[in-house]
Parts: sequence; C-alpha cells; structure tokens
Amino acid sequence: MPHWIQTLLAQAPTLTPVAIVDILVTAFLIYQFISILRGRRAANVLLGLGVLVFLYVAAVLANLDLLRAVLQTLVPYSALALILLFQNEIRRLLGRLGRQGLFGFGGRLKHREFINEIVFAVEHLSKEKMGALIVLENEVGLKTFVESGVALDAVISHDLLINIFNTQMSLHDGAVIIQNERIAASACFLPLASNPQLPHNMGTRHRAGIGVTEESDAVSIIVSEETGGITLAHRGEYWPALSIGELDEKIALYYGGAAETPEERERAVTEEAGQQ
Repeated sequence: MPHWIQTLLAQAPTLTPVAIVDILVTAFLIYQFISILRGRRAANVLLGLGVLVFLYVAAVLANLDLLRAVLQTLVPYSALALILLFQNEIRRLLGRLGRQGLFGFGGRLKHREFINEIVFAVEHLSKEKMGALIVLENEVGLKTFVESGVALDAVISHDLLINIFNTQMSLHDGAVIIQNERIAASACFLPLASNPQLPHNMGTRHRAGIGVTEESDAVSIIVSEETGGITLAHRGEYWPALSIGELDEKIALYYGGAAETPEERERAVTEEAGQQ
C-alpha cells in the first residue's frame, strides 16, 4: 500500500458507533432539506451561496486580499440572511421533523367507509365536471386554513360533498378540509404553490391544492371543472388524470386503508342505490 494512503488512513478518525449515528442523522437532515428545496427558487439562492463560498476559498488560495476582505465583511450577516431567505423552507423542515409522520401516519382516516364516501363524491364530481378541492389533514394541523372558511364540523358523506361543490351553492368556492374524520370547513382559502416549474396554464384551484401540500403533509384532491380530470397532490408533488381506482389506491397508500377493487366499488354503489 502506498505510503500516502497509509498516512491518510492513520490520520482518519476512528469510526465508532456514535460517529455512525452522527453521520446518519446529519445525512438525514441534509436529505430532508434538499428534498424541500428541490424545484423551488430557494435552490437557486443556495447555489448562489455555494458560488460565494467557492470564490472565498479561491481568494484565500490565490491571495486576493481585496476580494477576501469583501467576502469576510459579509460573513457576520450571512446567518441572518439565511434565516430570512430560507424561512419557509426551515419552517417546512421543522414541521416534518416535528410530526409523527416520519415514522407512521397516526392521523389517517381510520375507517374505510369515510374513504369510500370521498371517492364516491369525487367520481360524481368528475363525471359532472364540477370543480372541487378536498384537502385531507394528516399529522400537520390545518387549523389556520380551517378558520379561513365556513365551519361545518359535519359527518363525511358524498351527498354533502357534492352539494357543497354545486355551483348554485355559496360554499362551492374554496376548499373543503377534512379533519379528524369530519368535514371541518368549506370555502377555505389556501396558499398558492410556489414551485416555478408548474405549468403556466395551471389554474388557481390546482395551484392552491398543491400549495397546501407544500406547507403540510396533507393530501389534496382536485377535480377540474373544464375536463373533469382528477388530480392528487402530496408534499408538493402531484399526479394528474387519475382514474377512480388510482385515486382510491393513492388515498389508501397515504392513509393506510386497503384500496377497494372495482368489483367492491361497484357493489357498494349498487347497494347504496338500492337503499335509496
């Protein structure tokens, strides 16, 4: 083995169990932060900061005293600047770390019938091309957005959801938020998505549905009033043009319920029609 490699290995710190845990935790935090920055304007800001760091190192190595002095002057203000520039991203990161959803989804819809009611409502809204936005709260609370709308605190039913999004009703504008397995409020205002990579022709309803998932771990279901297309959004990502079966599977994926087969869905609809 070459001497320089032996010297490098001799100087390397001992890899203890504590060091391994330290590395894993640090890597996890960096991964979370990068995943939040992905596709946002803040990623370009972070890239710009990296360029400044590179220039400072180059100035030190090349003895560029003036450039080094200027960059050193900026250092005391860098911490405050980072907090101001990345305040939204830091809030999202702390929200991820603070919720139990890192290890499990404790606040999911626990009863299959509630998921069925939502899926049945979305299927009808899609067929009738009635625009809709339904937000399912997970671990991160949506109280601020609930308070911006009209409080309902109603049992989840597809009839109620369909009536809410009827254009003849005053509550059809805005979002319905489902909280603790109940319809908490309707006509709620949501933040618009900040992702610059979204299509320019994407409407306000879709941007709001995606935006709330950037601020929380909620799941949004959006129905287009132009095409009747169904879109699901989660953690800033979205899946357009979903079928009812695909929607059911994704809700089951995020909330832990087993997805229904097409035969089970058809049987449930038939039984409900017979009861009416």
